[in-house]
Amino acid sequence: MEILTWTLEYVGQMLPCMAAAAAVWALSRPVRRRRLARRGLVSPPVREGALLAFWVFAAGLAALTLFPHDFWPGGLAAALRGEAALPAWGELQERLTWLPRNLVPFHEIRRATGSPWTLFLLLGNIAMFVPIGFGAAGLWREHSFVRALAAGLGGSCAVETVQFFIGRSTDIDDVILNTAGALLGWGLYRLLARLRPGWAAALSPA
Repeated sequence: MEILTWTLEYVGQMLPCMAAAAAVWALSRPVRRRRLARRGLVSPPVREGALLAFWVFAAGLAALTLFPHDFWPGGLAAALRGEAALPAWGELQERLTWLPRNLVPFHEIRRATGSPWTLFLLLGNIAMFVPIGFGAAGLWREHSFVRALAAGLGGSCAVETVQFFIGRSTDIDDVILNTAGALLGWGLYRLLARLRPGWAAALSPA
């Protein structure tokens, strides 16, 4: 029951940016269609649905990882009142002293069996990047293991860097778990493409 509650809380934090992304996607669709038409291509409905899902999820992931903790709605309200939402320079200096410990691989992963919350975070860090690897494989015209690895590793490193400056937790284990999730998503796409090749082909412009 706790896991469901935590999951719903995270989904609630994702919703504002997801809604905005859906609106941007809808407004940009005519432009994308004209661009494809100039190249003699048509994006099938299956691909359009997958693009929408990926775009919306990526925006939700950004809301979850690139904003201060509990930014929606508490931090947003504070920012609108002119209150500081980001850590001061002194706090950033203190956080620098924690980095050597946070850059030790598998330190936090070994603690994951200590409580349901740490286990939830471990599995969540994997699951949230599965769509990144799946999308990299299914939606890029030329996909590969290396590109999925780059998407997961690069995206996670960018997130962890931003989180350091907004007062969020920064840890090498998050990068490891996120990258593993992206590779799992890539592997899942490859498996489905082998089992259902027609479905996989429908994700590409024709």
